[in-house]
Amino acid sequence: MISIIQRVSEAKVTVNGVDIGRIDRGIMALVAVEKSDDKPQADRLLERILNYRIFADADDKMNLSLRDIQGGLLIVPQFTLAADTQKGNRPSFASAAPPEHGRELFGYFQRQACVVYPGCQFGEFGADMKVALINDGPVTFTLRCH
Repeated sequence: MISIIQRVSEAKVTVNGVDIGRIDRGIMALVAVEKSDDKPQADRLLERILNYRIFADADDKMNLSLRDIQGGLLIVPQFTLAADTQKGNRPSFASAAPPEHGRELFGYFQRQACVVYPGCQFGEFGADMKVALINDGPVTFTLRCH
C-alpha cells in the first residue's frame, strides 16, 4: 500500500457539494491499494501513519506523532498513487488493485482506523471527491508498505 501523508492545519473532502470528512490540525492521508496488498500491509501502513513523527515538540523538532498530539486523521482513497510514471507521457495503472480488491481492502483499512484511532474521517471510495487542505509547513511524506 502507498500513502502520501500531509501535516495539515485543516482539511476536508467534499462529494456532490457535501462535506463528508473534515479535520483541524492533523494528517490527511491519501491511500492507494496495489494488486498484491493484503490486510498485514494495511495494518502496517495504518500504524506508520499514526506513529510517524512529523509534529514539532517543545524544541521545534519533528518528534511527535499524530497519536502524541491527538490530532485529526482524514483518510482519502486515491488509486492514482499506484500509477507507474517511469516512462512515456501517460500513467500506467497496471500495479493498482482492481476496484473490488481496492474497495475491500480500503474498507478494512477504514474499519481498523476507527478501532485504533476513534474519530477518523474518510473520503469515499470511487467517488468524485473535492479535497481542500492547508498543508502545514509544508510537510509531506510518502509511506509504502509491501
